[in-house]
Amino acid sequence: MALADYITTKPVIETERLRLRTLQPSDVPSLNEWMPDKNIYEFWGKGPGKTDKNPSLLFEKNEKPSKSFHLGIALKEEDKVIGEIWVYLIENDRMAKVAVRLSRAYHGKGYGTEALSAITAFCFEHTELQKLWTDVDVRNEGSVRILEKCGYQREGLIRQGKMVNTWCDYYLYGILRSDYQSYMN
Repeated sequence: MALADYITTKPVIETERLRLRTLQPSDVPSLNEWMPDKNIYEFWGKGPGKTDKNPSLLFEKNEKPSKSFHLGIALKEEDKVIGEIWVYLIENDRMAKVAVRLSRAYHGKGYGTEALSAITAFCFEHTELQKLWTDVDVRNEGSVRILEKCGYQREGLIRQGKMVNTWCDYYLYGILRSDYQSYMN
């Protein structure tokens, strides 16, 4: 399989407790519980946008075909969306950025690690991607822990750089396909 195989139909990725899947209009009540919460944007680089404040807007436009993934993180048993995960900024089908965002009610329970681990495995086992990377505010200790638990390595520090719309110190983290293969053995 290749990224091109997922342009119109996005994958569904299951873990022990989670299902990573495309968001649906029926998810709006769950999204309304946490997306407008300003606290989850503390280290996001920007505050809540229009669709974060009103998640039903996510479904007003048809999504354009893309190799990028924007998936909901749903609790498998209830099919309740508690977060989102992205694979985007894909460069030459070789490298992509990842991002994870979870409802504060579900922080500290291992869901972020489980979701990032699953999307990382999917990317390296089912696409041609060779590297996944992300940036993270140095104050975001929870995300740093998640990245390191999933085998991502700190590759650098940007001092007083611009992360989305915020000037802050942030780390760059990455994982190569070869790192993942070593990490899995």
